[in-house]
Amino acid sequence: MKRLIERSRSVGEVLRWVTQNPGKVSASHYPIALHKLGQLLQQQPGPPAGAGEGRGPAGQVLEQPEFHALCQAIVSGCAKFDNFSIVNCLYAAAALGLPGESPLVRVLEDESRSRLGRFNQKDVSMVFSSEANNKALEAIFSSQLFYENRQERFIRSMAEWLPRKAENLTPYTMALIAKYVARHRLREPRLLDTIANFLLKRGEQLDSKVIQKLVFPFSRMNYRPSNHGELFPKLEAILEQKAGSSPLATVNILMSMFQLSHFPQTVLHQVFSPAFITNVMSSPYALIVRRYLSLLDAAVELEFREYSGPRLDPRYRVLMFEHALTADEANRKYSYKGLVAEALRQLVGEECYRQDQVLPPGYCTDFLLWINRSGTVLPLSRVPAASKAPPPTSPAAISLRSSVLALTSDLQDFAPVVLSVNDKWHYCQNSDILVGSRAMRDRHLRLLGYCLVQLPYTELEKVSGIEEAKHYLRQKL
Repeated sequence: MKRLIERSRSVGEVLRWVTQNPGKVSASHYPIALHKLGQLLQQQPGPPAGAGEGRGPAGQVLEQPEFHALCQAIVSGCAKFDNFSIVNCLYAAAALGLPGESPLVRVLEDESRSRLGRFNQKDVSMVFSSEANNKALEAIFSSQLFYENRQERFIRSMAEWLPRKAENLTPYTMALIAKYVARHRLREPRLLDTIANFLLKRGEQLDSKVIQKLVFPFSRMNYRPSNHGELFPKLEAILEQKAGSSPLATVNILMSMFQLSHFPQTVLHQVFSPAFITNVMSSPYALIVRRYLSLLDAAVELEFREYSGPRLDPRYRVLMFEHALTADEANRKYSYKGLVAEALRQLVGEECYRQDQVLPPGYCTDFLLWINRSGTVLPLSRVPAASKAPPPTSPAAISLRSSVLALTSDLQDFAPVVLSVNDKWHYCQNSDILVGSRAMRDRHLRLLGYCLVQLPYTELEKVSGIEEAKHYLRQKL
């Protein structure tokens, strides 16, 4: 039966073999049939323009009575399937593109969820080793079951499996794993070190766009891989050769390295050179590269003072961000910032703080206040004008040196305090370690002379009501 299914040349043929021979079909045949359907549907041309929604490959299959019979057979028998067949059926359903609300997916996820305690490394690793399909891998990563349990048995199983199988994976597949790890902020050392070893062995063969995807999880999780002593110099050498081939990828890689406090001097000479800048300014992504270069230039001034090479021409400097981060805006309803804002308003008054103030070199702060030597929060009208953060559009906002000097001269009497509301998504998953971009922001603000007062969500979630919030802020300030 397995050979008959695998040799089928059409969707109808697969469905006939499975539905017309129920006595010869075992649990292991169902995922094979689902995978074969997915392969055959990928080979078919897409629906004509104007065909409407739901007419994609999966939609075509769902409409066939034989497919309903196949699904019903899986639904009816899955309680008796072994673990591997259950996981593989779910994997195949995800690869086929079946909607999450379909009865088949719901039953498979419920059955899988009830067996989480019994899944072992072999059950999951067999799926990966037997179905090395990039599209399917991406699909299973978006499955609700594995999303909900990414920090549990699935991730531990993948961490056991990946180091042994990495050499046989394509760069694209490894990039998908890196994307998944970064997206969900998974600070799992075995996964991150495996990606790093993959980079070390294959780096010369990869283009800059793939390298940036593989490097990003390290900075995202604020994690220096165990082989960084070898990996970072190798990445520098690769960037020296390929810096001009993909400027955006180059600055992305540099940003990741900077967030980990590694500053490749030779590459900086290249990206700040007139030739590189001229190339960038004529590209369609000129603005985003200018923003990244401006932040890199600021990081050089603040953290790499021994650097003596070329710097970014001041006329090209812009603020990295002009407003709150997209992630913060998207998660606003889950943020504690609203609670802190109201408590702060009642505690010190609206005239004593600024919310979402953008400070050079382009960091958006949650709340900016000024405090004198006796610990009193001052109305902004009493703060010397030279000390106030300039508006984001002014040329002075781009000059770090003038900002540092202005702050330093007034620190004898006044201290800027930045209240930082660190919500759950600002940390690595199930960790008290801030993601790399947030950690670098904090380093830079401190080096600019600001005093950071951290308000972590683990403390804020224990606060009940506005009066407790005001008491909490009073203690912090």
